[in-house]
Amino acid sequence: MVKRISRRQLLAVLAATAAKFGLSTLTGCAPSVGRAEDGLEPRAYLPLVMGGEGASTPEVTPTGSAVIPTHTPTATPTRTATPTVTPTPTVTPTPTVTPTPGTVTPPPPARVVHVHDTDATAWSGQTDFWNYVDQDVVHGMVDQGLMSLTGTSSVASAWQALLPNYQPGQGIAIKINLNNAFQCNDADNQIDALMQPVNSVVRGLKQMGVLETDIWVYDAKRAIPNRLTAASQYADVQFYGRVACGYQYATFDSNDPNAYVTFSPPAGVPLPSPVKLTDVLIQATYLINMPIMKTHAATGISLSFKNHLGSVDEPATFHPYASLNGEYFRSDYSTLVDLYRNPHIASKTILTIGDGLFAAKDNNTAPPSAWQTFGNQVPNSLFFAADPVAIDCVMCDFLAAEVTVPAAADDYLLVASGAGLGTFERGDPWGSGYSLIDYVKIEL
Repeated sequence: MVKRISRRQLLAVLAATAAKFGLSTLTGCAPSVGRAEDGLEPRAYLPLVMGGEGASTPEVTPTGSAVIPTHTPTATPTRTATPTVTPTPTVTPTPTVTPTPGTVTPPPPARVVHVHDTDATAWSGQTDFWNYVDQDVVHGMVDQGLMSLTGTSSVASAWQALLPNYQPGQGIAIKINLNNAFQCNDADNQIDALMQPVNSVVRGLKQMGVLETDIWVYDAKRAIPNRLTAASQYADVQFYGRVACGYQYATFDSNDPNAYVTFSPPAGVPLPSPVKLTDVLIQATYLINMPIMKTHAATGISLSFKNHLGSVDEPATFHPYASLNGEYFRSDYSTLVDLYRNPHIASKTILTIGDGLFAAKDNNTAPPSAWQTFGNQVPNSLFFAADPVAIDCVMCDFLAAEVTVPAAADDYLLVASGAGLGTFERGDPWGSGYSLIDYVKIEL
């Protein structure tokens, strides 16, 4: 005879059994944070803090509506070629902590967020273009970009998603681009980093509890101009440069085993001379890369990968290899990729923010100018991504929609994608968009 028991009796038996083995009551299923067999980059499964235990994923509705372009640029053909070079094994990023079930959700892989606001600048050709940026507008752009990238509903939650393991005392390096700044009183009209986006980043980091003294802004081979440090809204943020302008000096003294870049040229290509990373980067725990969206006379484009020539002691070493007409340039090999794969860059980078507020469409030393594709204004744009390959692809596509970009300029991105550093896809951000890259446009 089968003995029947009530549901209440059954639950009591299960509870007693669970208690016997030290198990808690099952309340629901934990969200998946990614599996190795998915074939996606580990950083694609970055945990995103969504609120209290058991909180559901909120839907973020960006302010404004999508931009409707007033022109139809010629779409750049989509390229999915595979590089012929077989890179050495990719650096394994530092794993993130296992999230508490119900509090996080994985972000879409290869997401690039583009935030545009015509009120970000009020520039009409003045030499001191950095004085014509609206800090409050930029605050809003950075906040919206980070929340959209991480799928969170607050700025603090967005940064907690990107920095789930931060502890006071851990340095967060911010690599800015000051390639045209050689003196403390630099005040020419050549494009260089702006302080306003950096202020917005610091503001957000402080909202999640990051100490100002843990934030290190640097360009290890250039001056940090007085005009830039004077615009800082946070007195305890640390600045590191290569010229004595009243801030700390970027040194290259570390004995860390990964202080030198490991180059892996194919047969027939000579090994580059030794190149060492700055101590600022070696001593940092995390890294935020902030390149400028610009073309370049030698390499065609200068974006997030090339920005790290300002992280090494001998950037000229890269010129014969990275310049499109360089003696050792090859479409299937890139020293820029070797540089990025260094553990102090690949494993520490939590975020790339592309500065397109003014940008530089003509060349790397050009002053700002109006863009036809942005309604005869400067781009007034910021880009956000955890994937360095995807964000460079999107910024390259915006440059290519405005001016002629050499066909080989994006070869390094193919090599980087083949090395497992991110998703390569060239598309049309003004029209058909992308199929591999999750491109999100926010108009404020």
